[in-house]
Amino acid sequence: MATKTKASRQAAGLQFSRRFTRQDVNVYDMFEYDYRTSIIRNTNGEVVFEMNNVEVPKQWSQIATDILAQKYFRKAGVPQPDGSLGRETSAKQVAHRMANCWRVWGERYGYFASTQDAQIFYEELVYSILNQMCVPNSPQWFNTGLHESYGITGKPQGHYYVDPKDAVLKKSTNAYERPQPHACFILSVNDDLVNEGGIMDLWVREARIFKYGSGVGTNYSNLRGAGEKLSGGGSSSGLMSFLKIGDRAAGAIKSGGTTRRAAKMVCLDLDHPEIVDFINWKVEEEKKVAALIAAGYPSGYEDEAYRTVSGQNSNNSIRIPNEFFEKLDNDEDWELKGRMDGRVMKKIPARELWNQIAYAAWRCADPGTQYNTTINEWHTCPEGGEIRASNPCSEYMFLDNTACNLASANLMKFFDTETNQFDVAGYEYNTRLWTVVLEVSVLMAQFPSQEVAQLSYEYRTLGLGYANLGTMLMVSGIAYDSEEARGIAGAITAFMTGIAYKTSAEMAEVLGAFPRFEENKAHMMRVMRNHRLAAYDADEYEGLSLKPQGIHAKYCPDYLLKAACKAWDDAVELGEKYGYRNAQATVIAPTGTIGLVMDCDTTGVEPDFALVKFKKLSGGGYFKIINQSVPTALKNLGYTETEADKIIKYATGTASFAGAPFINHQTLSEKGFIADEIKRLDAAALTAFEIGFVFNKYTLGEECMQRLGFTPEQYNDFEWRMIDALGFTDEQIEAANDYVCGTMMLEGAPGLKEEHLPVFDCANKCGQKGERYIHAHGHIRMMGATQPFISGAISKTINLPHEAKVEEIADAYYLSWKLGLKANALYRDGSKLSQPLSNKSDKKKKDDTQAVAATVEEVAAPMESNIVDLGKLTVEELLEEVQKRVQASPDTKLKRKLASIVERRTLPAKRRGFVQKAKINGQAVFLRTGEYSDGTLGEIFIDMAKEGATMRSMMNCFAISISIGLQYGVPLEEFIDKFAFTRFDPSGFVEHPNIKSTTSIVDFIFRVLGYEYLGRTDLVHVLDKPEVLNTGGDDWDDIPSNGGLEYAKEQELSSVRVTPSSGSTVAPQSKKSVTQTVKAESSLDAMNAMNKKMQGDAPACTNCGHITVRSGTCYKCLNCGTQGGCS
Repeated sequence: MATKTKASRQAAGLQFSRRFTRQDVNVYDMFEYDYRTSIIRNTNGEVVFEMNNVEVPKQWSQIATDILAQKYFRKAGVPQPDGSLGRETSAKQVAHRMANCWRVWGERYGYFASTQDAQIFYEELVYSILNQMCVPNSPQWFNTGLHESYGITGKPQGHYYVDPKDAVLKKSTNAYERPQPHACFILSVNDDLVNEGGIMDLWVREARIFKYGSGVGTNYSNLRGAGEKLSGGGSSSGLMSFLKIGDRAAGAIKSGGTTRRAAKMVCLDLDHPEIVDFINWKVEEEKKVAALIAAGYPSGYEDEAYRTVSGQNSNNSIRIPNEFFEKLDNDEDWELKGRMDGRVMKKIPARELWNQIAYAAWRCADPGTQYNTTINEWHTCPEGGEIRASNPCSEYMFLDNTACNLASANLMKFFDTETNQFDVAGYEYNTRLWTVVLEVSVLMAQFPSQEVAQLSYEYRTLGLGYANLGTMLMVSGIAYDSEEARGIAGAITAFMTGIAYKTSAEMAEVLGAFPRFEENKAHMMRVMRNHRLAAYDADEYEGLSLKPQGIHAKYCPDYLLKAACKAWDDAVELGEKYGYRNAQATVIAPTGTIGLVMDCDTTGVEPDFALVKFKKLSGGGYFKIINQSVPTALKNLGYTETEADKIIKYATGTASFAGAPFINHQTLSEKGFIADEIKRLDAAALTAFEIGFVFNKYTLGEECMQRLGFTPEQYNDFEWRMIDALGFTDEQIEAANDYVCGTMMLEGAPGLKEEHLPVFDCANKCGQKGERYIHAHGHIRMMGATQPFISGAISKTINLPHEAKVEEIADAYYLSWKLGLKANALYRDGSKLSQPLSNKSDKKKKDDTQAVAATVEEVAAPMESNIVDLGKLTVEELLEEVQKRVQASPDTKLKRKLASIVERRTLPAKRRGFVQKAKINGQAVFLRTGEYSDGTLGEIFIDMAKEGATMRSMMNCFAISISIGLQYGVPLEEFIDKFAFTRFDPSGFVEHPNIKSTTSIVDFIFRVLGYEYLGRTDLVHVLDKPEVLNTGGDDWDDIPSNGGLEYAKEQELSSVRVTPSSGSTVAPQSKKSVTQTVKAESSLDAMNAMNKKMQGDAPACTNCGHITVRSGTCYKCLNCGTQGGCS
């Protein structure tokens, strides 16, 4: 490798020397490559994406390969070897088109001293991307280099740019010649309804940003509150009414086929007249959701209950000035002021408002807090205006109508696990390299509005950051929540930002400072000096109300501290001499999707979320492994290989029943299992979350079940647990489970010293019995240690356990302000109702059931003494009295007796009806009905798929049960009310004359029946009567296709029962406890079950349906890489 690069400066341009590449070796030949298949399945096992022969470096994981293939490959317009056009197929193509584009634009505008420097720049970037050292935000992967490398063009989309040749704002004439590489936008909104820059115009500007996969934030405090006067003499409808419109607009764009849901931040100043309504907006909406769920609507985030209410398509934050905390500490009133004249419209006790903020965040995770005074005291360009908002993930904070493009480095690529040393020189080289990349990206970009284009040109803000800090600390054997960890994190962050600004000053010498530098010079240099003072942990700062958390020399390795101080000495010195090319340089982004592309275990400044993980295998499926940081950490802590192996086995288990306590090869043989069946159980244990999952007919086969004496009624019942039926006690199952599947934690591991446990603490409790997790203060103090060295802010969500109290929320928000954070977002596990996999749901249902039962008993008690002479009642009165008693009685005997006297109406032997053929999203369905002589419905038949297929059999059974209900007098209306709008796949477009779309097969059936037999026109889309269609000419007329519904015989099925956790208790559960059924591919279920335990409130991925995990203030999917944010 070459020696460290020195930042040579001369008027001709920037110079680069090699560090990671070699002149005599082609950069692409420095890696070995694999050709892989990328398959992404949803929770039903159906393939949602598949691509063969994906070329990636061998070191890349399968999830990194999947993200590249599914999300980042250009799907059309790419020249192929045979001269045709097609798609990208290799990581080399993507690395080339991005690096080449940056090089071409840099050369075009004089960024490099020579062609050789440009070539080195290009090769070092290719190496960086292919080696997973540092990569840009997602919009760069989507858009950068398509025109330069492939000649792709397209009609303009209303974008603008400032031409650097003449500094004139121009409209783009081509959609691809200038890419949109920016991920983060902040837009303004004026108190104007329809004019440019006003409320309705904002939705259009947002749509343009959402369409290209970026996110946007806006402060709505300019909008007048409800009741304030309008120019026409009336009163304003208020801020909240418009926020609900904007929320709907964002939701519609999300559902229009984008790769992720719209990422949006809504900010509001704390003195706005409608601040109380804003704070409680989502609290009230959650109440509506609870009512809808109680009424039977599904609770998923993408389902009807949440789609009906507002406020679900944005993160909400309140802007809090220091003045409020003074009022809070003194128990004074806080004033809410009118937007038009600034008059005080209302006073509210500061303590009461603070309590409402804490309760709302406790109840529904919003609003987050942004500390306005702190943000603006670190503002480099206040002459341009106040910083009023942030992007959706809260890391980019700057002027309205500006944008930021991001890149993040993988810290583990600069850490030597053998010596426990961080490669300072290599990281400084990488920081310089990518600072130039981000600056060139500003140069070549186009923007969605004239204002954003102009201000981005004038301020040129950048967002360089890092990922994998938590992994690096664990590997080092250092606890995340420790002074040592905070010292290291502070130093690395300090010299990253110091080198970025030093590079910015270097570019300013060659290319000039950003246009607005001179008017902001005094402010910016004050901020730069404060950054430097924090590196030296000074006692006094310039113009800061709160003392930042500097680097404590006592806890920071000397070589890191010296690097941090020198970086800032150089940055300030060069800035005073040449100015800076960029108003901001760094942020800490969530690095969700790009973190997975770099195979990072942790994102941003986050700790790890689990000790045992599931590694994705080529071709699908997962393999359970220990977090790869753990073995190295144990080695660095002084444990021998044998000791470490025992500790790891304690967490991951042996993945075999051989030698297990109570449930082992011998005891299983005694129960009647043969050798082949025991082998199957061992194989299934490899990916199991708990051993109860592997004992089912899908693993063992029906022949085994029957030989062991179990009936089809038992093993086809998802509530039945075979392992219990075999006679094993809960204590025996628990002991065997710990041995085979592992505890998934290190608490109590054999030989692990108590003082080393904090090293392995994660953001969540680990395993079924884990009690340890990082306290909220640990997260906040880590953010406090890094914030003084970040231009922008830190995207991070602090997870709190379900049992956290409102006071703890308030304490966390207050501590965040005191430690100088710019923003904070908290999330209490179980605070939302939108998660069907929540580990709180079953408990909640149980509690609700008990509450209902108690209410019924209270109602029933007075009725027992209400004696009624039944002989004096008319038939109608008698029926009414019986109905009252049936509804009030907690005992079901009366109901069963009444049911037994109801006669079943026999259908005539020859009966009329109709046959309806339809196609739902490509799946053929045949609905047949049988009628009584009076034309009322008496039976239904549902035909689909092949004979013997699982779905066909289930639908046959369903049809029989509905038919029996109809024949015993259950009104058809009851069935329709219960089953219409049921949601599951297949769903979507329907080939039917009256019904054009449906949410499921069951929904379609009862729409048809409601329309045909009850005249329910509200259930159909077209009102004219059905005609006789399909006379045999359709290609699907003869044999219905199995579509995606039938499980192919070669696919393995599993019946996974996840027993909900009951908080932190470790007592074994009763065999009679109700278990939750999850049916899908076993290894995927195991991963989802584990994620459920740790982050039960995470929503399902909108792309593949698997449970997501936290990534900064957003979510990411570990199965397909989908990120719910803007980076």
